[in-house]
Amino acid sequence: MEELLDRLENLLDEAGDPDYEVEYSSGVLTLKLGPHGTYVINKQPPNKQIWLSSPFSGPKRYDYAKDGSSGERDDWVYSRDGCAMGEVLNEELSKVFGREIDLGIREVSKLRA
Repeated sequence: MEELLDRLENLLDEAGDPDYEVEYSSGVLTLKLGPHGTYVINKQPPNKQIWLSSPFSGPKRYDYAKDGSSGERDDWVYSRDGCAMGEVLNEELSKVFGREIDLGIREVSKLRA
């Protein structure tokens, strides 16, 4: 979550829009994007999940997935569609900012907690 927070802070600094804000407190990350809405991302350690509420795609619960012995997948994945949380955020934020966004949220076991 701290890595995601850092990357979102950098993105918002680049955007320079005073209506955009990101906060992290008590395991809950809130990303306010003015007229585009608000994202809420929070950890659910007992369930080993991350819950994402998106103004575009709605609420989703992501489970940690590390597939196979070769570790092909190391990501937070939504079981209903198989999409990774980072992919969803990249796609939706690219639409908001009108350019390609890549937060680099993959191989999550290697990122800071």
